[in-house]
Amino acid sequence: MIQGPGRALLFDIDGTLANTDPLHLKAFNQVLGPHGHVFDHARFSRELQGFANVSIGERFLPDETLERRAEILGEKEEVFRTLVAGQIEPLPGLIALLDHADVAGIPMVAVTNAPRLNAELLLAGLGITQRFKALVIGDELPYGKPHPLPYQEGLRFVGASAAASIAFEDSRSGVESATAAGIPTIGIRTSLSDADLVGSGAVASASAFDDPELIARLARAMNW
Repeated sequence: MIQGPGRALLFDIDGTLANTDPLHLKAFNQVLGPHGHVFDHARFSRELQGFANVSIGERFLPDETLERRAEILGEKEEVFRTLVAGQIEPLPGLIALLDHADVAGIPMVAVTNAPRLNAELLLAGLGITQRFKALVIGDELPYGKPHPLPYQEGLRFVGASAAASIAFEDSRSGVESATAAGIPTIGIRTSLSDADLVGSGAVASASAFDDPELIARLARAMNW
């Protein structure tokens, strides 16, 4: 198919390409538990999911120095990387979707608040690193999600139009970031409900990338 002008697909990583959120929850509890913070799934989805470590440190470790916050949250990421090693599986339908986009010549960008080491580990574990024209790390920008800047940067990297593109997100902060950048956003229901995702601004939600309604929507939007 001939690519339409300025189209792109932009993907969050954790909870969107692979369902890694249960492992993040376990790692946060292991590291923040001694500091008096224990999270269940509901609290994780409200207060941790999709947020950058800087803002998590400000909220949950206010009495620690900036250096100590970074050290504690760096330990959390090391725990996560240990837990996730060898357990990375793509969400159903993901690889077929990436194949469609490649054939159609539509560029793809990964946009995440995760640290670069985590993002690169997950993309490599899924075997899809080379599929993405760019990897945008929110922590490396002046503002991470829910600010629109990470998605604006993703669009800039591939010269794409926000209105002609589609983003995929699983968290409230991620949906808010992508929609604030003007990108129609599909919520992926690995952790949140349709009501939560649409309430945050998603145009629709899907259980995974093999959802028939999602496939039909992408075929119309991307002309494949």
